Amino acid sequence: MTSLDKPTSETDQPHRTDPQHAGGRHAAQQDDETKAVTEAALFEAFGGVRGMVETVLPGLLFVTIFTINKNLNASAIAALAVSLALVVVRLIRRDTVKHAFSGVFGVAFGVVFAKMTGEAKDFYLPGMLYTLGLAVAYIGTAVAGVPLIGLVLGPVFKENLSWRTRNPGRKKAYTKASYAWGFILLAKCAILFPLYWWADTTEFGWVLIALKIPPFLLAVYLTWIFLAKAPPPIDVFAEMEAEEQAEKERKAQAAAAVRDPDA
Repeated sequence: MTSLDKPTSETDQPHRTDPQHAGGRHAAQQDDETKAVTEAALFEAFGGVRGMVETVLPGLLFVTIFTINKNLNASAIAALAVSLALVVVRLIRRDTVKHAFSGVFGVAFGVVFAKMTGEAKDFYLPGMLYTLGLAVAYIGTAVAGVPLIGLVLGPVFKENLSWRTRNPGRKKAYTKASYAWGFILLAKCAILFPLYWWADTTEFGWVLIALKIPPFLLAVYLTWIFLAKAPPPIDVFAEMEAEEQAEKERKAQAAAAVRDPDA
């Protein structure tokens, strides 16, 4: 039945706002806003597309050059040079450099390891050890009730550590997310460490590059899912500002009362 076929008793009724429907619509809007804020915060915390490029590019350049000429020095210099170039670009643009600097340190450690042992494959060893340590940290802090992902994202959401005692729903979400990060990174290590011993440098390098982004995206996606379903963060900065404003108003009222006690 089309709208033209409906009885006039239905179509001619004035529009009425259903409070329950309006409440549901408001809740849906809040849910969308929470998801948008969560997505933006995750994008900021983990560097977004540019951060992923800065993470992958040095290693990709290293393995590409080594595949072509098997020259450790040329591969290492190229990887380090592009890492430094990425930092310079961020400095020129006055962007945050934390992701680019972490890339420089990672590449520098890799170059030092590879040069010390003379094995090009050892360029990747510091990053692998860091990944393993990070996996243990995620799982260990989740077990201890202080999930690492909450410590990382708390300041980004302006909630600091309020989720630990005042927002149990978010603590639960952070705990799930930390377990997700930990087990995903452990799975990555379970693939890479055997290959480190068995595969040659070129094969190992390409597998490692292939595993750079997908596990990271999976972990970020699961974090977004858990947090999008959690209660919204408590903005402790806004609370502190409100308290400061209230204190100023109290002092102003007290000063006015002293000046004019009969008011």
